[in-house]
Amino acid sequence: MRTAYSVQTVRAAERALMDRLPEGALMQRAAAGLAAACTDVLRRRGRVYGARVVLLVGSGDNGGDALYAGARLARRGAGVRAVLTSPGRAHEGGLAALLAAGGRVAEGDPATSAWGGHIDLVVDGITGIGGRGGLRPDAAALVRAFEATGAAFVAVDLPSGVEADSGEVPGEAVRADATVTFGTYKPGLLVDPAAGLAGALHLVDIGLGPELPDVPDLEALQYADVAALLPVPASESDKYRRGVVGIVAGSARYPGAAVLAVSGALRGGAGAVRYVGPGAGAVIARHPETLVHAGPPSKAGRVQAWVVGPGLGDGTEAVEAVRGVLAADVPVLVDADGLRLLDAAAVRARTAPTVLTPHAGEAAALLGVPREEVEAGRLAAVRELAARYRATVLLKGSTTLVATDTAHTPVRVNATGTSWLATAGSGDVLSGLTGSLLAAGLAPRDAASVGAYLHGLAARHAADGAPVAAQDVAEAIPAAWRDVRA
Repeated sequence: MRTAYSVQTVRAAERALMDRLPEGALMQRAAAGLAAACTDVLRRRGRVYGARVVLLVGSGDNGGDALYAGARLARRGAGVRAVLTSPGRAHEGGLAALLAAGGRVAEGDPATSAWGGHIDLVVDGITGIGGRGGLRPDAAALVRAFEATGAAFVAVDLPSGVEADSGEVPGEAVRADATVTFGTYKPGLLVDPAAGLAGALHLVDIGLGPELPDVPDLEALQYADVAALLPVPASESDKYRRGVVGIVAGSARYPGAAVLAVSGALRGGAGAVRYVGPGAGAVIARHPETLVHAGPPSKAGRVQAWVVGPGLGDGTEAVEAVRGVLAADVPVLVDADGLRLLDAAAVRARTAPTVLTPHAGEAAALLGVPREEVEAGRLAAVRELAARYRATVLLKGSTTLVATDTAHTPVRVNATGTSWLATAGSGDVLSGLTGSLLAAGLAPRDAASVGAYLHGLAARHAADGAPVAAQDVAEAIPAAWRDVRA
């Protein structure tokens, strides 16, 4: 599992570790890992000896890391030039090490004195984890000049200009091909929009682990974590023990939403699916094993979880359906139209778990803020939604976030998604899939996290670099399941 900690926590851990180490030892560990990662990048681009490397050096420790790493690259035969964004305030020891190794400080116009023209690698050490407000105009202009050379960019700890704790990008920022981070991941490396600027992530172990708290701020499941959570039927299982999920979805205008939600539930491992709504004919035509009922949901039969909302519309029957499902004493997942129709007080009053699965626009409506505010601050938005509605919230997006209203519980981040999921109906599939996991007995946070993980993998299987439709994603869920268990 990948874990991420806040800036305050990382700094406290670094201070505790530095108290037990010789002076400068921690920076040398970081520089060694950074230099090794830069060497790998240069090798992939053709050479280390004779390569041209530019260091963009700020006044903080990130600049020191870059200078010491540059010295190591210079000793391996690379030509290294340092561009000091704050002349006179660069790390003295790092600068002395670079000069002693044969590196140089660029004089005059950095774009020309640091060779200009062909450059193999730019190391971004402008700002560190404490940076705020995006790049300053002079630094932004410098970054743009070197981006124009086509050089690879490697960021030190995180791309300069992004917010380490939130993943927000309030101004111009470096777009890195790779980011070398130290000790632990920072939230901004895992949460969009900042995560989209980080490139490939490389974590360097500098011995920080024992100094970090047991509970991180963020965590990201990996294959083994998901495999351990997957509900696998035992020899004595029957359809009821495997979990029966109820689906209230679809309308005369959107019958396909019912089909897609049911598809996700069936492919997600539900022992049985009970469908309630006007799309019964379309559902049975596609999935004859579905148990259908005219409604209301309370009369449909026993279920272990409900999914309500996809394609439901906004008529009186839809309002009543949402109200009836929320009154049930089983886990409930609310999506799409259901999010517009739910009563916040009814959600907060529930004793059984509730999962809300909004995209950015729906989250904005629930919070009463502009969509742009949610997209810029996704981590803050998902936490606020979970607290306000006393629910587990799955915020959809290129990186899906899952938060609960329980104190000291890490937000989960899922990055298996792909831009091919930006297609009509894919959210309906996710709702059915996650509902099936709830019905199988997974805790709401686990069901949402595993559902998002499998959904993303299924989309990658279905797309394989080509356009994909939502039903294709549903059909590929078993392949994703097999990948995780392999």
